[in-house]
Amino acid sequence: MLDIKYIREHAELIKENLKNRGVVLDLDNLLTLDRDRRAHMAQIEELRAQRNQGSKGKPSEEDIAKMRQVGDQIATLEKELATIEIDYNKLLKAVPNLTHPETPIGGEEDFKVLATEGKIPKFNFEPKDHEAILLDLGLIDFERGTKVAGNKFFFSKGDLVRLNQALIQYGIDIVTKHGYELMETPDLAKDEILEGIGFNPRGPETQIYSIDNNDLSLIGTAEITIGGYHANEILDLSKGPKKYVALSHCFRTEAGAYGRTSKGMYRVHQFVKLEMFVFCKPEESEVMHQEILTIEREIASGLGFPYRVIDVASQDLGGPAYRKFDIEAWMVMKGDSASSTGGYGEITSASNCTDFQARRLNIRYRKENGDTEFVHTLNGTAINYSSRWPIAIIENFQQKNGSIKIPKVLQKYCGFKEIKSRT
Repeated sequence: MLDIKYIREHAELIKENLKNRGVVLDLDNLLTLDRDRRAHMAQIEELRAQRNQGSKGKPSEEDIAKMRQVGDQIATLEKELATIEIDYNKLLKAVPNLTHPETPIGGEEDFKVLATEGKIPKFNFEPKDHEAILLDLGLIDFERGTKVAGNKFFFSKGDLVRLNQALIQYGIDIVTKHGYELMETPDLAKDEILEGIGFNPRGPETQIYSIDNNDLSLIGTAEITIGGYHANEILDLSKGPKKYVALSHCFRTEAGAYGRTSKGMYRVHQFVKLEMFVFCKPEESEVMHQEILTIEREIASGLGFPYRVIDVASQDLGGPAYRKFDIEAWMVMKGDSASSTGGYGEITSASNCTDFQARRLNIRYRKENGDTEFVHTLNGTAINYSSRWPIAIIENFQQKNGSIKIPKVLQKYCGFKEIKSRT
């Protein structure tokens, strides 16, 4: 969240930022609640000081009566303050992060293309989407996935499982050589950690599966668990940023996300993801953001499918992100009804969240002068499977005979050069 003092002193800037992000929020009400909150706290503090002063020495009956009255006033003010703080905290947490000055202003389609790489494939046959290819090869079972767990769950089979494992190992090898510490995280997190990271664990708009009668939820990304790893800590960043790459299962409700361009594995309820996460000093976060993007591009470029890098527009950033870069791979399934050549689909995000998450989770670092300051946090997708990275490989490297060529960098991990029918 943002510092309330900053919001107070830059109210017009915050209002403009809310407009640019498409966020409807009554900032004037937040500022009114802030004034009431501070006034109540000051009154309570003053009355407590009176009570403490009156308790010195032997009080008279009149003094005791006055102190009793002061105590009643304090109790009343504390009750009022508790009510004020419920609305105050709700509004404060709803204020999104500031927005990088170079971020495009607008909605989802107003992104800026920063780079493109690779040539869009030209097939000498009618290409299929990944769902059709995998069904033909007998490597995926949506029907039984639905029977066992519900719609948008599936079973991966045979060489698709091996391809998935190869992708993760390939991603681990690349990211760890850049100095990221490898972790495997819990698949559950406390709701307070989800809220700190910026996810809404409960309510009708949540994308998170919550556990009934518990304060735990299934995570949608390891950003949640690694972000909470250093909650309420003071970090030593004297030797550089703390850099992690974390493997976890991910669970998302994906409510309202069904449609032709979300078919197959593109939007599913469960997948596995390798996520990069960085804690750094404020002056380092722009450089670390570029490093995460560079690693993502190294992984994608090594696989050889065409992709583009976009600077995500302001209304598509999400609350915590100050700036976000996405990599979008070329996919056959993204073609519209007039053309089967394809289109771009997101496979990674890289977000600089500045101190937005650190304030909510109380993560600081010790400066040379002994003072503490909130860290900056960043996150980025290294790779995933049971979802979009396999789609890019399957659809771009499909062959006329129905087989799939395996990128050279993956062959040593999976042990074969192509996936083909075994019947």
